[in-house]
Amino acid sequence: MKLSHLAGGAAIGVGALAARDLIQKKHALQRNFPVIAHLRWLLEEIGPELRQYIVTSNEEERPFSRDSRRWVYASSKGENNYFGFGTDLDTEHTQGHAYIKQRTFADQLPDDHDATARLPSAKVLGGPRGRAGAFRPGSVVNVSAMSFGSLSGNAITALNKGAAMAGAMHNTGEGGLSTYHRNGADLVFQIGTSYFGCRDEHGRFDLRRLEDLVASAPVRAIEIKLSQGAKPGLGGLLPAAKVTPEIAEIRGIPEGRDCASPSRHSAFGDVDSMLDWVELIAAETGLPVGIKSAVGDLGFWHELVAQMESGQRGVDFVTIDGGEGGTGAAPLLFTDSVSLPWRMGFARAYGAFAEAGFTDRVTFIGSGKLGLPDNAVVAFALGADMVNVAREAMLSIGCIQAQRCHTDRCPTGVATQNAWLARGLDPSDKAVRCATYLTTLRRDLTKVSAAVGVPHPGLITTGDVDILNGDYEARSLAAVYDYKEGWGELGPDLAREITTLMHPQPTFDEQQTAEATGPSGPAEAVGSPPWPSGAAD
Repeated sequence: MKLSHLAGGAAIGVGALAARDLIQKKHALQRNFPVIAHLRWLLEEIGPELRQYIVTSNEEERPFSRDSRRWVYASSKGENNYFGFGTDLDTEHTQGHAYIKQRTFADQLPDDHDATARLPSAKVLGGPRGRAGAFRPGSVVNVSAMSFGSLSGNAITALNKGAAMAGAMHNTGEGGLSTYHRNGADLVFQIGTSYFGCRDEHGRFDLRRLEDLVASAPVRAIEIKLSQGAKPGLGGLLPAAKVTPEIAEIRGIPEGRDCASPSRHSAFGDVDSMLDWVELIAAETGLPVGIKSAVGDLGFWHELVAQMESGQRGVDFVTIDGGEGGTGAAPLLFTDSVSLPWRMGFARAYGAFAEAGFTDRVTFIGSGKLGLPDNAVVAFALGADMVNVAREAMLSIGCIQAQRCHTDRCPTGVATQNAWLARGLDPSDKAVRCATYLTTLRRDLTKVSAAVGVPHPGLITTGDVDILNGDYEARSLAAVYDYKEGWGELGPDLAREITTLMHPQPTFDEQQTAEATGPSGPAEAVGSPPWPSGAAD
């Protein structure tokens, strides 16, 4: 075809578009500026990509900065995740940044060079209430609740296999327990308001079905979801087009029909009936039972503490989610303005238990952008015993923060049910990356514990972290979040127990450590990858 023919065809096409723009009345901009106005929509469409790769600085982008993503990507690949030539942060003027205070001397140190070492929880989950299935989680870092349906089967498979390799637990999310969750990892089964996987034909909770489900998989604990940070107090709708035969079977819902999730539970209506329900499930399954919630009205938490104080009934663990939003798609109003941010929300909920004096009887779990070492350290200092990672785990298996999770057009096959897009994600390869990320995060938590002079991150206190207000002042976490003496700390018995489990020493033999880590151990300068190695794929 001649060039003149191509040019003529293009001119005809542009002319037709211009004529259409001039005639239509829906868009004033196109009517006034035919053809050219379409560039605005093009720039708006690719705006996130332009900002991500060209415009923003290393620490400017949200929700995860380029430096944060680079750290996760390098960590998941087992590459050098060190940064050179100083921080990108404007440390003298950054308000609200947390700084960890290292100690010059320490009596007991963890082995912070063993990348494969597991980092167990300081508390036995379900132990204080005598649950038959009580256990000590082998990892303080676990994979958070993300349902099959929101994530692809390949993504769930990669996360589950990765968690199994790392000795971590995997929360199913409220979408039911799928075949993709059955790849080796210990599970936390989450029960949402629709009771997916344990409901009858009318959508009501069915205890027998829950028992059968628990018996068929390595479920170690049950989490009752009251709310999540993305949309606290808001129900959801799974449109008919997404209710495939596979999802219908897993969730126990009719195929090809809209499924509306209510905003509240039907099995209980107040704290009293909720605790009765918790004890019923724990008695019938033998498993530890806890709740997950974002923090809004504090009346719920004070009533929960009041009814648990006698020790006759109670939850075994509390998972606090941040109101900043997360993997769940939600209206902008909810992600921006409903529920407290994680640090403030956790501090207030934990404070209710601390005021009553029985924090050692409950395992506290943090969920909400805590898969970065600095955020996780703050969580442990405030009293968290474990952290759940969601978006960071997604980044480890290939997510590029395209922010297309709600469109079913995730380009990396993570958050989509599109078979073509999902096929691009190789579960076997990405499972290794997920496992490497989880173990690297644990190793970094061990390293910072050693810097602070304690053998376990659960022993980091609010006095070990300062919050800076630019170059004007620095306040301890305790002062910022109004913690009283001893809040956020383990009791003496728990502190001694976890110290013994960590096998701390005053120092570690250099030759023995070198032999244990081998030539593949972390390098500080040699082999530092160039910038492109921070890319997701």
